[in-house]
Amino acid sequence: MELQSVKQRFGIIGNSLALNRALEVAVQVAPTDISVLVMGESGTGKEIMPQVIHQYSKRKHAQYIAVNCGAIPEGTIDSELFGHEKGSFTGAHDKRKGYFEEADGGTIFLDELGELPLSTQARLLRVLESGEFFKVGSSKVQKTNVRVIAATNTKLEEAIQKGKFREDLYYRLSTVPIKLVPLRERRDDIHLLFRKFASDFAEKYRMPTISLTPEAKEMLINYAWKGNIRQLKNITEQISVIEKKREITAEKLAGYLPAVYDNNLPMLLPNDGQSHSGMSERDILHKVLFDMKKDITELKKIIVDIVQNGGNTDSEFPENDIAIINKMNRDVSENYTPQESFSARPSISYQQPNIQEHEEVEEILSLEEKEKEMIAKALDKHRGKRKYAAKELGISERTLYRKIKEYGLK
Repeated sequence: MELQSVKQRFGIIGNSLALNRALEVAVQVAPTDISVLVMGESGTGKEIMPQVIHQYSKRKHAQYIAVNCGAIPEGTIDSELFGHEKGSFTGAHDKRKGYFEEADGGTIFLDELGELPLSTQARLLRVLESGEFFKVGSSKVQKTNVRVIAATNTKLEEAIQKGKFREDLYYRLSTVPIKLVPLRERRDDIHLLFRKFASDFAEKYRMPTISLTPEAKEMLINYAWKGNIRQLKNITEQISVIEKKREITAEKLAGYLPAVYDNNLPMLLPNDGQSHSGMSERDILHKVLFDMKKDITELKKIIVDIVQNGGNTDSEFPENDIAIINKMNRDVSENYTPQESFSARPSISYQQPNIQEHEEVEEILSLEEKEKEMIAKALDKHRGKRKYAAKELGISERTLYRKIKEYGLK
C-alpha cells in the first residue's frame, strides 16, 4: 500500500522520514488486534493514527469510539468507560452502557491515557488481558471484544517511577509503540502545512490565500512551535482572518508568534551528562562559569605542584594532569565563545613554571551588556541586515527584533 494514498485519504501533510515511518507502522499493524500506544507532544496529530489503524483493520465496519480521558472527571470515568447499574451512585437514575460495551467488535481510542486514575487503570488492564469488565455497581462479569489504541503526551516511564501509572498496563498497551515527532523536527513540512491551512481558510472565509515573503518563510520554519501542528493551524487562521494584505512580511508574522516560546538565544551547555530541565539560560551560564572557576582552581594547584617539584614535568607531572591542562586550553579557546565574553583568559605555560606572584581577579560579567555587544557587532558586520545578523548569532529573526527593541539598538 502506498503511503501517498494513505496521506490523501486522511489529509496528512508532510514527507519527513519520521512521519512516513509512523504511518508505515500504523498500516502494517492495522490488520492485527495488537494494542498500540501512540506517543508524542500535544498537537502533533496523535488522533490521526488510531483512525488509520481502524480503517485498515478488519474492524473498520464496526464502532470506532474516541475518548478523551483527561476531559472526564475522576468520579465518573469508570461509569463512562464501563457503564453503571441503576442506583449504583447518586444520579444514576437509569442503567447505562459504557464505551467498552458500545464498541464491542470495534475499536476504542483512549486519548490522554496518562490521566487515568489508578483504579481505572486496573479495570482497563483486566479488559486488555481477558476482555472482561464489571459495570459500576454490578457484580456480574461482562465480556467485550474491543481493540484498544491509546495515546499520551506524557512520559509514562516517569509516571511509573512516581507511582502514578501501572507498569504492567504500560507494557500491555505498548506492544507496538508509534512515535510522532514534534513539528520542530519536521522543518521541511512546516511550510507545506502552512500552505495547506492557508488554502483551507481562504476557501472557508471566501478570501484570497495568504502567502509569506522569503524572510517570513524562514522565520516560520525556524520557530520552535511548542504547540506543534495545532499551534501552526491556529496562527494561520488568525492571520488569514485579520490581515488585509495577503503577503505576510516577517514583521507581521512576528506579531503572531508568542515571544514566550521564542527564547532561542545561544546557550552554553556543559557536557556533564546531567539534566538541566527547568533551568533558565542565565542559571545554566552561571553554572558553566562556576564549573570553569573550579577547573581553574584545580589547575592552579597543579601548577603550584610543578613549581614545588622543580618544574620537572617529565617525572613529576602526571599524565592525567596534562590532560586537565589540555582540556582547559580547549575549553577556553573553543567552547566559551565569543572571546570578548571574558575580559581575561587564563594562560598556561608548560615551559616556564617559575611563578613570581599570584593574583586572583574576580570578574563581574554582565550578561545583558555582553548580549547587547554581540548583537550590535553582528548588526554592524552585516550593515544592519537583520536576516544575516540573526543567522550568525544563531537565533531567529523574531528574537533579534525583540532584542533590538529591548536594548534600543538601531
